[in-house]
Order: sequence, then structure tokens, then C-alpha cells
Amino acid sequence: MHKILLILLLTTSFIQVSYSQDEKAFEDGEWFKFKMSYSGFLKAGNATLTVKNATLNNKEVYHVKGKGWTTGMIKWFFKVEDRYESYFDKQTNIPYKFIRDIDEGGYTKDLEIDFDHINKKAHINDKKNKTKTVVNIKPNIHDMVSTFYYLRNNIKIDTLKVGDEVLVDMYYDKESYRFKLEYLGEDIISSDFGDVETLMFRPYVLAGRVFKEEESLTVWVTKDKNKVPLRIKADLAVGSLRADLEAFKGLKHPFQIVVKR
Repeated sequence: MHKILLILLLTTSFIQVSYSQDEKAFEDGEWFKFKMSYSGFLKAGNATLTVKNATLNNKEVYHVKGKGWTTGMIKWFFKVEDRYESYFDKQTNIPYKFIRDIDEGGYTKDLEIDFDHINKKAHINDKKNKTKTVVNIKPNIHDMVSTFYYLRNNIKIDTLKVGDEVLVDMYYDKESYRFKLEYLGEDIISSDFGDVETLMFRPYVLAGRVFKEEESLTVWVTKDKNKVPLRIKADLAVGSLRADLEAFKGLKHPFQIVVKR
């Protein structure tokens, strides 16, 4: 459960990228709230994602802030307060700054990463350990937050085929991370808002301490122009975790419901 926001962000990336600036999936003011449950019945926590316009080093950017925290009984024996932030280009979604500030049951990190895409360097400020380092990065690499928004803008629904997959390069903490994502097909799921048409994906993860196996994750996103992450299910090494969209506002496009409740 200490991976609430990490699971949410890493599993809501899509597939079949084809760059296009004609149809943006999001805009300033978009906000999501998710409710988390453990093993299907025990409330585990909440997570939010917020998009705002901002200026960074004289560049017009989107500033996305993600927060995750435990609630209820879980909070009393394992308290989580996670914050992830990304400042990325409005046109290309390439990130300029990434922040990870977490406290997961006493395990803490406080990192700021500045990306220099011209010189292919990442400047890492480890505030907790009071160290600064510079590492090489791949061209146009993303952080875990900017990846989500970049692919939301560039997915081509009409060309998706079951079994399609993509490898995504991201820079996370102090190293590059690559994960594979597979398209599973379409589904209609019941939600707090009614029955919604969705696209299903399987992100492949490292089996071991957190996840039960490589195929432990399934994510459903709305089959509309918003590509809203509606539900995520994760089989963990112990129990399971589920995230459901609980509230939203500021969507760029209409939210499509099959049957209202």
C-alpha cells in the first residue's frame, strides 16, 4: 500500500504512440481523485492528480502535482504521505523538473531532478542526504508523471490492436526505468458515474517484494478523448490493491457514460 501513487502513475500510461498536437487530452484545471482499497474491502487511502499552468525558467509549462496518502485503519500502522510533481513543456510534454518527496512508513526520499535535454544530463538534488549529482540521460526521456500526460495526448484509439505493446523509457529517482505495456482490448465497467466504455492495458512490472508476478497489473482508461484512468487493479505479494476514480473536474472533453445510474 506504500506504492499508492507510484502504482497509479506507472500504470496509467498507454500504447500505440503517434504524435499529434491536434487533439489535446487535457488542459489547465484538470483534477482527479482516486479511492484505494486493499484486498477488495479495506479502504487504504486516496490519491489526487492536478494540472495547472505555470512558468519555469521563462518557459510556459504544465505543472502537475500528484499526492497519495493512507487513510482509516491503514494509516495507524503504516502512514503514507507521497508527493510527486512534474514541470513539462506544453507542446512536447518533455519534462524540465521532477520532484519526489515521500514518507512511506518512515522510509523517506526528497529528490529534485532538473533535466537538461540539450546536453542530455539530469541534475539530481538529493535534499535528504544533501548531495548533488549529474548523470547522463537518453534523448527526450520522460519522468513518471510526464510520461502519463504525454501518452494521453498521443494515443491513437482507432489503430489499437489487441496485443500491441510499447516500451517506455523514463527517468525515476536516480536511474532509467523501462517498462512494457500491452493492450488487452475493450471493456465496459461499472463505476461511481455509471457504466463506461474503457480500454484495458497490462503494464509489465518486476515481480518480487511488491508485485506478485510480472502480469500483476491491469488498468482501465476511458474510451474517449480524455483517456481518464478509471480503474487499476494490482495483485501484490500480499493481498491486492485497487484504485477507482472517485471524483473529477476540469476535463477538456465530455465524459462519456453508457448508462446513467
